[in-house]
Amino acid sequence: MVILVTGSNGLIGTEVCEYFASEGHEIVGVDNNQRAKFFGEGGDTTWNRQRLNEEYSSYSHENIDIRDREDVERTIHEVAPDAIVHTAAQPSHDLAAQIPYDDFDVNAVGTLNLLESTRQYVPEAPFVHLSTNKVYGDAPNRIPLVELETRWEYEDPDYKEGIPESFTIDQSKHSLFGASKAAADLMVQEYGNYFGLQTCCLRGGCLTGPNHAGVELHGFLSYLVKCNLVEETYTIFGYKGKQVRDNIHSLDVAKFAHEFIEAPRSGEVYNIGGGKGNSCSILEAFQKVEEITGKDMRHEYDDESREGDHICYYSDLSKAKSHYPDWDITVDLDEIFRQIVKGWDERLSG
Repeated sequence: MVILVTGSNGLIGTEVCEYFASEGHEIVGVDNNQRAKFFGEGGDTTWNRQRLNEEYSSYSHENIDIRDREDVERTIHEVAPDAIVHTAAQPSHDLAAQIPYDDFDVNAVGTLNLLESTRQYVPEAPFVHLSTNKVYGDAPNRIPLVELETRWEYEDPDYKEGIPESFTIDQSKHSLFGASKAAADLMVQEYGNYFGLQTCCLRGGCLTGPNHAGVELHGFLSYLVKCNLVEETYTIFGYKGKQVRDNIHSLDVAKFAHEFIEAPRSGEVYNIGGGKGNSCSILEAFQKVEEITGKDMRHEYDDESREGDHICYYSDLSKAKSHYPDWDITVDLDEIFRQIVKGWDERLSG
């Protein structure tokens, strides 16, 4: 197959490129390093593009901006991909408030550009969209919680396995990022439900892995590990550091994309995170990284939580597993930490 991957030099995009290239497929990566413009030098992904070009002869690169409708149309028309995995995004809900036009144009309009070009030129191509759990806004915070020693946990037994896809996305505070991603999410569903395209939205939890260029505004675990290794102070924003995230390795996201491409559906939505088994709070993450590196975690506390932030969130994976029973989490939380530490060690020493 020829697979077009947007955001090909970011965390998930890189993993998707490597995964499908190793399976013998031709990859066309679309990425204009917008992450460096959003987050500065720390977000630069040039090293990832160079690595993909060096290691995979089947990888070719298109340096285009998905906001440019003509370039998107030209690329999809010329490449005629057999499948599209759309991972490009402005990914920070904090930064979105500072750059609302850029955020919406990348996340919502860029997605529409890709969808319409897909409909016009390759309507049979499966379209996998990396959405986000922020489409649920802060509505998960309405679920009754119990405070434990190191984390918050759901008190309501209906959510013992996490948040399902049926959870409301309406009438809550999303952040502008969450709203722009919700707009994209709905359009991806609509191109499936209305036009019959084979589309799905993957509403990710904490997507992570060793190739993440984590910064304070985006990349929870990667940035936390980097702070520990270089002995910088990590700021906890509210909730006593007990806020919970479920962490999924980028490889397991790529594997799910593969499952969907092999057996696509129209207008589907899946919550894709680490589930309860791969969840941890910030305080628990401190403990894990300290055990690996032997370094104390320097941190400070800011009582003001981030706008629209989740107190406790982990994904109910039952729908994803029922539709694709060959898929499951293969990289556990401890291994995720080990790989991220190793990845930063290599980059910082290199």
